[in-house]
Amino acid sequence: MSTAPAGWRRPPPTIEQNRTDLWIGLAVTVLALFELTLARSTGAFLLGPPPSLAEQLWWTVAATAPLAVRRRYPATVAVLVSIAFVAGQARAVPLSQLPSGALFTALYTLGAWGTDRRLAGRIRVGVIAAMFGWLGVSLALRADQISALAFDDAAGPVPPVLAAVINGVLFNVLFFAFAYYFGQTAWVAACRRQELREQAEQLRRSQEEARERAVMGERVRIARELHDVVAHHVSVMGVQAAACRRVLDRDPDKARTALSAIEDTARTSVDELRRMLGVLRDPGVGPGDAPADTAGIDQVGALVDRARETGLRAELGVFGDPLPLPRSVSQAAYRMVQEAVTNSVKHAHATSLDVRIRYLARELEVDVSDDGRGGVPQGDGLGLIGMRERAAAHGGTLEAGPRSGGGFRVRARIPLPVETAGRSA
Repeated sequence: MSTAPAGWRRPPPTIEQNRTDLWIGLAVTVLALFELTLARSTGAFLLGPPPSLAEQLWWTVAATAPLAVRRRYPATVAVLVSIAFVAGQARAVPLSQLPSGALFTALYTLGAWGTDRRLAGRIRVGVIAAMFGWLGVSLALRADQISALAFDDAAGPVPPVLAAVINGVLFNVLFFAFAYYFGQTAWVAACRRQELREQAEQLRRSQEEARERAVMGERVRIARELHDVVAHHVSVMGVQAAACRRVLDRDPDKARTALSAIEDTARTSVDELRRMLGVLRDPGVGPGDAPADTAGIDQVGALVDRARETGLRAELGVFGDPLPLPRSVSQAAYRMVQEAVTNSVKHAHATSLDVRIRYLARELEVDVSDDGRGGVPQGDGLGLIGMRERAAAHGGTLEAGPRSGGGFRVRARIPLPVETAGRSA
């Protein structure tokens, strides 16, 4: 028979279960008293002359009433019922079916609900041993009565007295074996149900945590996209607006050029926001998916052009043979270049900017450097965090920090998919 994990303790019975036991105990006691009345009415006292009526009532109640608290105190109930059963028989009380059923139920309940498994096993074995000991004593005391019984109709090959003894022993063996086995099986089944409930709860919690992680991941993705789109274009517009203010009076043509650049940048920003929001509203797009028409690595040139419009000397270099990249890789590379350019325009006070894209054998490398003050961008650092998250999402790495000769450098390497790397090789 399978066993439950060591150390497991069955939860105590519920209020409803205790209430059920109370009603069952009362019902069994009433029926046992009714059965005693019937036995007294027949006058068939097989165990000998019975004691007084009060004592008969006492032992009948003592052998059945403890079932009212059988699941609350299983060990105590098993001991009390077994003692009352043996004492009643020793006193020749005509205990019949219901007290026997109460003894079976008490042993079963101890096996099914006993908290201390070692103690429950010892008590059950002790009760069963005591019962068989009493059976032997009662058979020895009644040997003369059994021998004097008339077996006129006996026709089997086994001597009548021996057959009666074997029949009684076999009945008791099956009686106590079933009580022990079913009690143990019920306890193991309760343990298995508890394990299933715990596993179901763990699964529910893990699913809830997975949903929370998915929501948080999506929030981070949205925040990263909004930061990349809005921060870059707003920074460029801020620089152009400052330039426009400085030259508005002395050079109206340059001011108009700056205002046109601001208008174009604002329109581009709105278009990218609309595309991004459209993707976020699309139920067919999963977390991390890139929109089909989003900016990619092939549009880095436009970033460099807008940087030039702010007054920077910006250069773009592409090394290696450009390859068709997965949308997610292309977008990630573009956004990292965009954020690096934004930092150079907004924070570095640089005069020159160098953007390089390298198609290596197994990696795509983007490298953005400037000649600015070379410090880490002020503020909350969301831009660098976003770049690191994008690189890590594709198994890549990001290096960002001051250059030895002055300025600031951002370099990211993203592994290429196997099929893309194969074409590059």
